[in-house]
Amino acid sequence: MKRIRLETKDICKYYAGELIIKNINITLRENELVSLLGVSGIGKSTLFNVIAGVTKPDKGQVLLDGHDITGQAGKISYMQQKDLLQAHLKVLDNVALPLFIRGMNKHKARLEALKYFEDFGIAGTQDKYPSQLSGGMRQRAALLRTYLFSKDIALFDEPFSALDAITKRAMHRWYLALMERINMAALFITHDIDEAILLSDRIYIMTGPPGEITAEITIDQPRPRAGEFLVSESFLNYKRKITELLAL
Repeated sequence: MKRIRLETKDICKYYAGELIIKNINITLRENELVSLLGVSGIGKSTLFNVIAGVTKPDKGQVLLDGHDITGQAGKISYMQQKDLLQAHLKVLDNVALPLFIRGMNKHKARLEALKYFEDFGIAGTQDKYPSQLSGGMRQRAALLRTYLFSKDIALFDEPFSALDAITKRAMHRWYLALMERINMAALFITHDIDEAILLSDRIYIMTGPPGEITAEITIDQPRPRAGEFLVSESFLNYKRKITELLAL
């Protein structure tokens, strides 16, 4: 079995005296894509903020490769819902920001970032500004920036939610193919059942309030999954089960 890279143990978080997430225990193994699926407002982003070290839990631990990183920011890549590209910077400098922050000189950082532009489907955009890119291209640039921050593990908070349905499906196909090449382990927030089934090796179901992990589902289908999987009996069975677990 693949080794565990990321683990949470009994994470609890209160806001204004109200328990938001309760006793959250999840794992992420190497090269795995795991989704956290639940309705909006259930505490998924709160959990991600705890895992990323943006906020400290009131109880529990976050472990990275067995080491306690609770409350320590900068240990895990975190791509939020908005791409957060800097409007005044060209795409290449936006992507290379993690390398600049680490102290790499700008010329070397740009060359290092540029090596990945073709793999991430943004070749030829390096001298453009974010406003000149489509929504899908902006997300690809943001994903590359996340990858350069930490090449083996990352958190993604609904990165495709702002895209239209056609662009989102295209991004899903591209993303699955990319993950096969770069071997990044990813924990992925979504409230889109179809997206979770299409992308994930496993899905954690979060219900509440307070937000709790109430089920774990393994998607026993090889990745990447082609479009025909979305209309298969297997896909519909997974969707039916998840819908029941979410009480939708």
